[in-house]
Amino acid sequence: MVNNLLIIGCGNMGGAMLAGWLAAGEEPARFSVLDPALPEAPAGVALYREASAVPGEHDAVMLGFKPQQLAMLGPGLQGVTEGRTVSSLLAGITLAQLAEAFPQGAAHIRVMPNLAARINKSPVILCQNGLDEAGRAAAFALFDRLGSAVWLEDEANFDLVTALAGSGPGFVYRFIDALGAAAIDLGLDEATAARLALATVEGAAALAAASDVSPAALADRVASPGGMTREGLNVLDKDDALRRLLAATLAATRDKGAALSRGD
Repeated sequence: MVNNLLIIGCGNMGGAMLAGWLAAGEEPARFSVLDPALPEAPAGVALYREASAVPGEHDAVMLGFKPQQLAMLGPGLQGVTEGRTVSSLLAGITLAQLAEAFPQGAAHIRVMPNLAARINKSPVILCQNGLDEAGRAAAFALFDRLGSAVWLEDEANFDLVTALAGSGPGFVYRFIDALGAAAIDLGLDEATAARLALATVEGAAALAAASDVSPAALADRVASPGGMTREGLNVLDKDDALRRLLAATLAATRDKGAALSRGD
């Protein structure tokens, strides 16, 4: 079991995860934060400004700073990571690179959630090196509290699943915005368009999650032959336009992970 987790760098993602754990009923005392810039931590969560001030009561750490900062910050974090499981949110940073940066860590885990962790609705992709079965179970139990954790056994796919599940909400938000903006362009007022676009996507996602058929089948159920919805789907489906656009989007996102790993 992970009894005490030290979060190093508690920005947007780390903060969302911490909020999600607390919302799920985890005790604040299980968590502490090392962040020189964070204004304040949630009630009951200890906040430290320097690694030397951390008392060492934690048995695991989670890295939440920017991947470009690893080379600069890593040397100063050896004391707080030694003998602990080191989990990383650092996009593009491989398990081998984590082990090189923190060779005294007991084990290393790549973790990729998304901001829905704040409301316990995030997929959480996990890939590890060095954990025994009990350690895997403990890590899974902790991260599964944020939504739905999944072990990825082949690290070669980590950047791709990051593009899909980690970056994916950004693409969905862009779609919601574009759906409303398209209605505005065709004459609907801004407030109504924005409200209806958001409600439509929210309801469709909830139904897809609860359904026993695929999203593709649900789309066909909405679209009567010769009807309005089918006419719109014909635009999206022509020459696989939407699928090709999203494949290009995921590929660009995935390839950025490789670039971050190289330090580009």
